[in-house]
Formats: sequence, structure tokens, C-alpha cells
Amino acid sequence: MENQVLQIAERIRGLREIIGKSVGEMAEICGVSEAEYRRAENGEYDFSFTFLHKCAKAFGIEIEELLTGDTAKLSGYSVVRRGEGTPLTRRKGFKYQHLATYFKSKYSEPFLVCAKYDPEEQTREIPLSTHEGEEFDYILKGSLKVCINGHVEILHEGDAIYYDSSVGHGMIAAEGGDCEFLAVVIDAKGNVGSYTEHAAVSKNVPVRKNEVDKGVHEDFIHVVEDENGALQEISFQNTERFNFGFDVVDKIAQKNPDKLAMQWVGIDGTEKAFTFSDMSRLSNQAANYFKSLGIKKGDRVMLVLKRHYQFWISIVALHKIGAIVIPATNQLVQKDFEYRFQAAGVSALLCTADGDVAHQAELAAANCPELTTKLIVNGAKEGWREFDKEFTQFPDTFDRPTGEDEVLGSDRMLMYFTSGTTGYPKIAAHDFTYPLGHYVTAKYWHNVEPDGLHFAISDTGWGKAVWGKLYGQWLCEAAIFTFDFDRFHPDEILPMFAKYNITTFCAPPTMYRFFIQEDLSKYDLSSLHYCTIAGEALNPEVFNKFYECTGIKLMEGFGQTETTLTVANLFGMEPKPGSMGKPNPQYHIDIVNDKGESVKTGETGEIVLRTDKGHPVGMFIEYYRDPEKTKEAWHDDLYHTGDMAWRDEDGYFWYVGRTDDLIKSSGYRIGPFEIESVLMEHDAVMECAVTAVPDPLRGQAVKATIVLTKRYTPSEELKKDIQNYVKEHTAPYKYPRVVEFVEELPKTISGKIRRVEIRETKE
Repeated sequence: MENQVLQIAERIRGLREIIGKSVGEMAEICGVSEAEYRRAENGEYDFSFTFLHKCAKAFGIEIEELLTGDTAKLSGYSVVRRGEGTPLTRRKGFKYQHLATYFKSKYSEPFLVCAKYDPEEQTREIPLSTHEGEEFDYILKGSLKVCINGHVEILHEGDAIYYDSSVGHGMIAAEGGDCEFLAVVIDAKGNVGSYTEHAAVSKNVPVRKNEVDKGVHEDFIHVVEDENGALQEISFQNTERFNFGFDVVDKIAQKNPDKLAMQWVGIDGTEKAFTFSDMSRLSNQAANYFKSLGIKKGDRVMLVLKRHYQFWISIVALHKIGAIVIPATNQLVQKDFEYRFQAAGVSALLCTADGDVAHQAELAAANCPELTTKLIVNGAKEGWREFDKEFTQFPDTFDRPTGEDEVLGSDRMLMYFTSGTTGYPKIAAHDFTYPLGHYVTAKYWHNVEPDGLHFAISDTGWGKAVWGKLYGQWLCEAAIFTFDFDRFHPDEILPMFAKYNITTFCAPPTMYRFFIQEDLSKYDLSSLHYCTIAGEALNPEVFNKFYECTGIKLMEGFGQTETTLTVANLFGMEPKPGSMGKPNPQYHIDIVNDKGESVKTGETGEIVLRTDKGHPVGMFIEYYRDPEKTKEAWHDDLYHTGDMAWRDEDGYFWYVGRTDDLIKSSGYRIGPFEIESVLMEHDAVMECAVTAVPDPLRGQAVKATIVLTKRYTPSEELKKDIQNYVKEHTAPYKYPRVVEFVEELPKTISGKIRRVEIRETKE
């Protein structure tokens, strides 16, 4: 308890400095002498509730933030089980448990109070205190002697008292024993802070369109939906020999050969439309070609193909063979390639001719003798085989392998190098059942339409490519749209929605931020029925502005390279702007503390996947060649995502940040996302990232790295304005003490902000 007192004292001192109050001014506010106030700030004695109440009011925060360092989050209801209230020592002999710690904007403060009987107190005058509002006390056990402005009452079990707490009042345990009572401190005037929740705008739930009579997925996937088509349960069967190439692409080609699989558009405007029959035939030719080069089941093949259509042909072909596909970004240079070739044991590389990619890979290959096959697309290079010319010379039929070459659902199929925050990237390995796990991704999150066209912005070097433009979409027999661009320009993308009749769309928040900076009224977006967002947490401001412009609610989704979609605003749900959504029924998702125990509603913890009931379809099988890293992340039947969140009373998850991103300043635990959401409301802020910087007094201080909108230029005045805006719109201790303006934020290829890179930048 002594440690808690010191932490509270530290918070009080820090907040007083932030709001610019002197010790004397705060002493007057709290109704104590300057000496008493200084002792309180130094943590030399326990605080009365009245003192804490007045401090919190002066600082413009709720009392829970002083007590715990956490922000109250719940707005519907809060349940506290017996003995689980937040403890607080008021003064000697009194122990308080706050019974509604995580409920925000309270009109009352409920406490379970245990008053210890002290014989010496019985003959002394009861110390009195005052605070605004009213108070209600109900005796649960024992007896309580209460003094109200000179009037003394003895209360027994079952008795209650209600009084104006602005008059002097105090109490002690009486009649020879300890007393336990319920105390409810009420703010009669309703002065509960200025927090305003972004309310979801009501709109009719979208309906399913053009469902297929008998989908190819039904042999492997069974779902239970409610009457509105929302997913309730999902299970999988016949997965032992599942192969996406044969069981999805070829099956659709047999069933509906002329059905559009992909509309591809090149940077120069070249268009190519591929049917499922085309994809089946071309992937068969590529499979025969790869086999002729000695590529076989289990071989590791890297694809560096940007958004070229050859990616789809090649990956399906390699699935049919049973080779292991390793997609990679074209941003890699020699050292990156060398590490990946050696770590994964890459034996073949299929690479774009664009830019310097092939040259960098060639330099790396000189130190990697295991890499024996180099192929290039969209061009020619000495020492490289020309994929485009050669593969079409091979037969367009390919039989499903048998015997030793038979491909099983449990075999490795796909490996991704993760974008880890420290050290070399890990290799997340998935088996051949992984595509099935993305049925939920496409059907219930993207809400793709069998007769529609789905556009996911991602590059094939990122895992989101197979999330948004391959597995789930084709399992749903929907067509995908691919624009093979190099740099994102919103005015280049926006006209395509109308031109190609795109119906569903998914992109990271960065893209939507650029969209809403444009005059969207100039563009016809009427073909769009549904939009989703992933890669970074969704700021409510982006949600609200996009909704204002389009009438479409952005449906956020969350997952990792190691998984498929795990938490999301799925079809049929009403999104809460800023919330990640609810757990995907495909997984057993929980939020736990550092002991692996489920946290209470409103309490922050780490998102984990529970695997005690078996390995979920869609989850990785291991970090390739790294059992230690695998065990570090996945042990005791818990897979640790490293992402922090809290759960509200409706079961929605709210993102806080990575475990490494959490800021601990003056005893407060501050999630960067909550500050970023406030910053995004400021007219000057285009993008931002909040990180911690070392601070000799506070341990860590909050830093905001900001990209400005076109109308603003960096200045000290603007820094102050942004800082004051945060102080006014959230708790003052959360404001960024350090503000840096930059031209752009460092990002991964997936569009995620690299906060680790910002943290490593010297101030």
C-alpha cells in the first residue's frame, strides 16, 4: 500500500505542474495547509477521499486515474466481483475498495469500506472533512459512529444514512468491533468531465447479395449463421488433403469456367481479365514448368512480384506441386535477401524485372549456394530464366500428386518473414489448411459478393495480399481487382471505383486518411457497398469523416502474419468507431494479464489465442527453424500476440498498442492510440505516431511525431496549439511534451507505422 501512496503522490505532483498550479493554490483548493499539501505530494501520509476528489476535479480527470494510473473506459455497466475492487488506503484504520473503477463519467463513486475499531478513537473528536455533492452509506457489518456537522448518529447493520457532503462529516467504527459499509459519493451537480463518445450512426444492416447455390467451400467449411446472416459458429472438415489449387481454383473452373477471377490493371493502363478457367490452365502450365526445373514438394520458393499478375499464376502452381511459397517485398536489398535466402533455405527465386530488385537478389545469391534457380518476369536478365516466355510452352493439365509427392493439409505451404520490432525477422510457417481460415476474412469481414469485384490495396510482399486478394475471396467465388502501381496517389485510385464497378474495398488507415483529404464529391463511389480497414488501429475521426462523405461505415479487422483474421467488426455487427470489433468465432480469443489470467471488463491486457482445445485452422504451425522463438510466443496453450487491448461491456475489443508501445509516465499507463485519436481530430494533423521518450523525472514522456495537412506549416505556435488541444480533449497528463513535425512516417510495406524506428531516433 505504501507503494500505491507514493505512486498517487507522484501523479498529483506531475499533474499540478502540467496545469501550472502552485503548491499554495492546490493547498487552498484541497482545503489543507501548504505544509500538509507538500507532505501529500511527497507521499508522507495516506490521502483522504476528499483530498483525492478535490485534486481530481482540479486536474480535470476522474479519480480512478489518480488511484490506478489507468483511464476509465466502460460506459454501459461495470461488474466487480467480491473482493476485486480497486484497493485504496484512505487513512489509518480505513481500507477502501472502489467498486466501479473502469466506468467512465460517473455521477457517483462507490466504495466498499472497512473501518477498523480503535479504542483510542472513541474518546477523541472525530475529524471532519467536506467535499461537493452528497453521500450515501449503508452498514453491512458492525457499527459506525457518524458525525454530521456536530450531530452524532450510531448506525448498525442494515442502517443507512444519506447526507450533504459539503458539510463537515466523519466516521469511526464503534461498539467494540470493525465495521464494513457501502459508501456512495454522489456528484449531485453532474460535474463528471467532458468525455464524449463517438456514437455509431444507425444504418440498415447490409444484405447478402447473389449467394451461390453450392459453393466449393462447402466440402470443407460448415457455418452457423443467425437469421440476418451473421456468423455464429464455424467448423472445418475434410482438411487432410485440402489443396487450394485443386480444391478451389480448379473446382470453380470446372463449375463456372468463364467466371471472372481477377481484373488486372497495369501502371500504364494495360488491362487483363483472367477467368477461373484461365487461372486453372495457366497455373497448370507453370506447375509443369517448375517441375521441369527440379522444383518439388517442400522446396522453398521466393516470389518477389509486386502486384504483377504472374504472382497469382505462380502461387497456385506452387501449391499444386506442394512447394513452400515465400512472398517478399521488392524493397529488399542485398543484406535482406541474403538473410532470407539463408534463413529459409531458399532454392528458387521468381523476381520482378522492375528497378534494382533482381540485381540486389543476384548479389545476395553469390553467398547462397542453395539458391540454384533464378527466374524473372516482365523482362530479361543474363543468368536468369525468362518465366513469361518459357512457362507457356508446357502442357495445361496437371494431375494431383500421389505417393511420396502427395500434398497433405498438414504440410508446410506458405512462409512469411514477420516485420518484428527487434532482431532479425522470424519466419511464420503455415500449412495447406491456412487458406480455409480466410473464409471468414472474405465472407464475414470483407463481405465480398460472388458477382462483385473486391479491391485490396496491398502489395503481394505483405501477408495482407493473401488475406485480401486470393484465398478467402476465391473461396467465396468472388472476383478480385488488382492495380499494379508503384506509389499510392489517391487521385489515381479514386476514379477506378466507378470505371471498374468495384463493390468492396480494403486498405490500411493511411490510404483512407489520404482519401478524406481529397474532395470526394468529385468522384463516383456509388458502386462501393462495403469498406474494411486493417494494418493499424482505426481512429474515430477517420471513420466519421469517411462516413460523412460516403455513407459507408469502415469495418475494422485485426490479425497477424501468424494468423488469419482474429478480431473484427464482422458482417451484421454495428461498428463502434475506434473499436477493433469482437473475436472471430474461428478462434478462442482472450485478453490476459502477465500471469495468463483473463482480465476484467475494462482492464487492459494482452490479446492471446487459447489453443488448449486444439490447433485452430488458420493459425501458424511454427517459426521455421526457430523452436525457441516459437516457444517464447506460444506456450502453456497460449499464443501471445504482443498486442494490448481492453474489452468493453458489449464484448468489443479496443486497441491500446503493442506491449512495447505502452507508455509509463509518472505512474500512468498510457496507450499511444488514445492520444493519436485525439491528435487526429486536430485540423493540422494528417498522420501521427505517439511514442515514449526517456524523461529523468517521469521515467518516460509522451512524444508525438506528426505529418501535417497541406494547409499547415511547422511552427512553435502550432506545437503549442496541438499540445493545448490534447490537454483540453483528454486528461492533461496525456499531452505530448515533445512534438516533432516530419514529412512522412516510417512504415512497413503493409502500411503499419514503425514506432520502433521512431523510438530509436535520437532526440
